[in-house]
Amino acid sequence: MNRYTFVWRKSVEKNREKLESKIRGILSQIDEGIAQDNQPDNEPPTPINSKELRERINAINRENKSREELKQIKALEEKHLPKLEEYEDKLEKLGTRNSYSKTDEDATFMRMKEDHMGNGQLKPAYNQQIGTENQFITHYDFFPNPTDTLTLMPFLEGFEENYEELPDKVCADSGYGSEENYKYMEDNKIEAYVKYNYFHKEQKRSFKNNPFIQENLYYNAEQDYFVCPMGQ
Repeated sequence: MNRYTFVWRKSVEKNREKLESKIRGILSQIDEGIAQDNQPDNEPPTPINSKELRERINAINRENKSREELKQIKALEEKHLPKLEEYEDKLEKLGTRNSYSKTDEDATFMRMKEDHMGNGQLKPAYNQQIGTENQFITHYDFFPNPTDTLTLMPFLEGFEENYEELPDKVCADSGYGSEENYKYMEDNKIEAYVKYNYFHKEQKRSFKNNPFIQENLYYNAEQDYFVCPMGQ
């Protein structure tokens, strides 16, 4: 059993890039006019997909090829093409996520809360969201996003789908505060009781007494500029 069940986007993209570079090298050596010979040197190479590679392989004239060239063509067909298809499949499963679990492809790796030993481990999980009113659960959903910010709008859309209307008010902590979420609630006439990300930081004395923080600078709204404590 493979103990490592995680798939990371950065790793997949890096390995695919290396594979594409190797494929381009083989195609240029075979020199069938199928390599990107006309591409300027100062431009980044165009990504190769499995469909395009399969078409290029089929277009190769195998007659009068050396044993080494035939060996490279076989490697393209039996080794590199399946690997490229594997990377494409993984990226499709990732979607907009940065990771997923091989044992549960809908789960995303998230940092768990610290255990009794003070360790916060990465484990495949879902971000469960629950909406309540007067201590009754009104709606729930599961999301692959580790952060709560990206769950608010789809959660409210799910609420609207179930009840054919949106709630009049939303009360949530600062984890849900973002410009996009505030605009969504404003556009849909939802009264928002949602703190923004820096709310608690701004309540600290060190923040309020620091004259060089942008939020504490004088702002001239008419001419759209800030004035620092030195008057500049």
